[in-house]
Amino acid sequence: MAEGRIVQTKPGMVPRYKRYLDEVEGVAIGDIWDDIPPIGAQATERLGYPTQKPEPLLERIIEASSNEGDLILDAFCGCGTTIAVAERLKRRWIGIDITHLAITLMRHRLEDTFGPELSPYEVIGDPKDLHSAEALAKHDRYQFEWWALGKLAARPAQDKRKGADTGIDGVINFFDDNSGKAKKIIVQVKSGHVTRNQIGDLRGVMEREKASIGAFITLEQQTKPMIEEAASAGFHEPEYFPGNYYPRIQILTIEDLLAGKRLEYPRLAPEATFKKAERKEKGKPPQQGLW
Repeated sequence: MAEGRIVQTKPGMVPRYKRYLDEVEGVAIGDIWDDIPPIGAQATERLGYPTQKPEPLLERIIEASSNEGDLILDAFCGCGTTIAVAERLKRRWIGIDITHLAITLMRHRLEDTFGPELSPYEVIGDPKDLHSAEALAKHDRYQFEWWALGKLAARPAQDKRKGADTGIDGVINFFDDNSGKAKKIIVQVKSGHVTRNQIGDLRGVMEREKASIGAFITLEQQTKPMIEEAASAGFHEPEYFPGNYYPRIQILTIEDLLAGKRLEYPRLAPEATFKKAERKEKGKPPQQGLW
């Protein structure tokens, strides 16, 4: 009472003890976490992956169960929320997923989020040479297709296991003027026998989709008739960069991709194919949720 901690509003009322929030530990978190909202449809954090989890959820789990330098494992890591949060909280990490599509999304997310601050890492299990690429194509041609698209930084157009083949395996968007409207590159990936007629088919798809450039990726070596058909499609010349010519149809083999060869097209900022993850600093404190 001498400290003023006993409060009696009126004579005869039950006395109350005065507490200050900064002097108490608070209420322990229970097993129902309803203070972390789901990712909104327009949230900058949303990358388009169907099962993407909010980063504050993984922040809470990782900070409650590990210390800096500890190893975090996510065996079904999807678009990489766990490993991105682990990297930011200065943990070591291992992420596992069965699809090459998910691996591509993770790579883009990590590079966009951390830039030069990203710790060195290695992707284990993806093809490193022609023999392993052929083995992947023989085992699962869809996974081969997603892997090849990832080598180009192309976005898969659809899951053809769930719908009709429209002749588009992947898409790359790019800017080459100040209109603010992205141009389109159509990508086709072939793991079987290839012919000149397929190059003609690609031209038809480009016209239908109003694509500026078409990319034909093949596991086999291209033939002379294929090269001639591609050359007959001419060049794309950006309106605001006259004198710069890019072949409208470009044929790249898997050997080319493994050797580091890239498609030829204007590479101006901003990158328009994948939604970019928000840039974040390592060790940055959580932004929401109760801790």
